[in-house]
Amino acid sequence: MIKQLQKLLFAVVFLFCTSSAFCQTGTMPGPDDGTSKTKNDDKNDDGSSSFKFGVSYVSNSVFMGRSDTVRTPMLVPELKYTLKNGIYFSSSADYIPGKKKKRLDGGDLATGYDFDITDDLSAGASFTKMFYSSTSTQISSSISSTFNGNLTYDIGTILSPSLSVDYNLNKQGIGNDVFVNLGIAHDFITVGVFGQNDIFLISPTATVNTGTQNFYDAYLTKKKQLKTAKRTAAQNALIDSYISKLGEFEMLDYEFSAPLEYKTGHFIFQFTPTYAIVENQLPKTVQAKISNQASIFYFETGVFLKF
Repeated sequence: MIKQLQKLLFAVVFLFCTSSAFCQTGTMPGPDDGTSKTKNDDKNDDGSSSFKFGVSYVSNSVFMGRSDTVRTPMLVPELKYTLKNGIYFSSSADYIPGKKKKRLDGGDLATGYDFDITDDLSAGASFTKMFYSSTSTQISSSISSTFNGNLTYDIGTILSPSLSVDYNLNKQGIGNDVFVNLGIAHDFITVGVFGQNDIFLISPTATVNTGTQNFYDAYLTKKKQLKTAKRTAAQNALIDSYISKLGEFEMLDYEFSAPLEYKTGHFIFQFTPTYAIVENQLPKTVQAKISNQASIFYFETGVFLKF
């Protein structure tokens, strides 16, 4: 408990220090210029429908602080169409450049609805259908679909706490998962960095991810083939014991990120570095088959066009 409180304290200090640094440099827009609040959707500034497409590069495939022993960078082409009422449809694909067989490793199709409840409270709900190659080594490759609901509350222009709940349906024979994620962020917006109407946004964010880990079951027993004849009966029994506990609700990781976004005309440039502190790691018997890092750093960067 003391260790967890220390990490939560670090999250608050992280946001405070970053806030102080950016408040001393840069120009914050005034309350009446229409950019003091960042909406949780991709509608155009005039509220009309929009179409957005582009490609992202992810330095490593990480899910809830978990990753494979081998770093898995990905190219992710994406597209999204958002109606003016907040309903959207999106899709993406996962392409791993280093694979010998040049084919897609996975992808998804999603639909959702983002909306404002009040001026300060926004919400969203979505359904995502996942697709993975049979040879995929992504930690999340046993997930078949995801239901999500989320809330974000803006405390003035100071902080934006958020709550996100996921219910994941895993492949047949694998138990489903529930995730509850708590976050806190602060947006800094500067207008006219290089052009009169361009916008630069940075959102220092701290997140706590909790949930079950049934998604590990298929990955550990099938993808990584942990239980083999080379292991003793006692070792296989230990693995069985660990897998039987994957349905327990636990702390998964703490994540600290600083998403950056630059908008100019129809172009959007994004960069998100993330540092994850992993909790409830695997037992030593399993370490040889899965990453057991106490912390992981990875990033995502991309360029998009929005009309």
